Amino acid sequence: MKLCHAASAPALCELDDDEFSGESETTIVKENNSGSIARTESTACLSDLTFSVEGAAEAVKPHTQYKKVLVTGGAGFIGSHVAEYLMKRGDDVVVVDEMNDYYDVNIKESNLVLLQKLSGGMNGSVSIYRGDICDEDFMLDVFEKERPQWVCHMAARAGVRPSIEDPFVYIHSNIRGTTQLMELSHKFGVKNFVFASSSSVYGGSSSAFFSEEEAVDNPVSPYAASKKACELLSYTYHHLYKLNVTGLRFFTVYGPRGRPDMAPFKFIDRVSRGVELQKFGDGSSSRDYTYIDDIVDGVVRSLDRQHSYEVFNLGKGNGTSLNEFIGLVEKHTEKEAIIRQLPDQAGDVPYTCADVSKASALLGYKARVPFEEGIRRTVEWYKSEHGTKPSIVDTAPVKKELVTGSFSVIQPTQNRSPPVCV
Repeated sequence: MKLCHAASAPALCELDDDEFSGESETTIVKENNSGSIARTESTACLSDLTFSVEGAAEAVKPHTQYKKVLVTGGAGFIGSHVAEYLMKRGDDVVVVDEMNDYYDVNIKESNLVLLQKLSGGMNGSVSIYRGDICDEDFMLDVFEKERPQWVCHMAARAGVRPSIEDPFVYIHSNIRGTTQLMELSHKFGVKNFVFASSSSVYGGSSSAFFSEEEAVDNPVSPYAASKKACELLSYTYHHLYKLNVTGLRFFTVYGPRGRPDMAPFKFIDRVSRGVELQKFGDGSSSRDYTYIDDIVDGVVRSLDRQHSYEVFNLGKGNGTSLNEFIGLVEKHTEKEAIIRQLPDQAGDVPYTCADVSKASALLGYKARVPFEEGIRRTVEWYKSEHGTKPSIVDTAPVKKELVTGSFSVIQPTQNRSPPVCV
């Protein structure tokens, strides 16, 4: 059944098509106990422009003042980038992360070190708490001590096929964890609750562009079902307690500090080291790969705008075929891929592509980094960080190899406890 979204309207700002990052900067003042310092607010749209949207009563202006933001999964890929951005503009960040071993914990530790180095001065501060978001006493202590007024919930158990093997982990991490956070958020008067959903909720949609208006009542994996359940529960919390909620359906995020189990990192790593790639199908399958900076921009724009209840796609808005993907990795690593051709995998979605018109209208969102540029930047980061060192994936103890999307994922032997940071 289609949800009736609360009426809201956009705040728009000028977009410069000539720049990949394209952020306009506005200096505002942060008020805190140590006095006033200048900070940069790059997502604020300060004009009073309105946009005609059916059912919209008035424009939602961005909140441009200081914030203390709880970022769950703040040691992970997306979470650490969001935390970094918020700190650089002067917000204080409270990171909660379980630091489980779904992938190399050293990567997450490095992300936390980066955030700690940023803390203070012209940047905001960071407080780090290590624990499970499903632990009621632990999370209550965090809320009582820190009193965050803004929540950016990026922690989740990720992965489609692993969710089929162990669905209970996804119910625990994604559904129970998100419900726990919303319960605390409404009790502590949180002003805006933004959480990570997923493009996986669209399942095997045959639409050319996946739109938020589509019915997504038939998820094809426990992971997708858990994300859809979070969207439904978040509407309930908005309805019952007037909690402002925004759900964000991410489309295949990649970039520096990316998860080592995801295709962009794995392809770059394997081609760079001359290790065989497994290519499933004829290479015509297509994904909407979205660079991390664009995703962070969309997350922060959503956080700054207190919509009553909305769900947005965050993607690039166009797809890249597997063959083109491999070709670009070869071009920028300056090495030829060693490819093992395999048949199509049953259950693989042939393509994903986001309709981002709603996010454009209501958030002023626009993906600015073309896929080739994003791969170039990611290869450059990989060379600086990894060079000829052994692969993070290949040095982990191997239990078995699972096929995810159009690439293989090596799972470590250790027992993993939720939630993983996305």
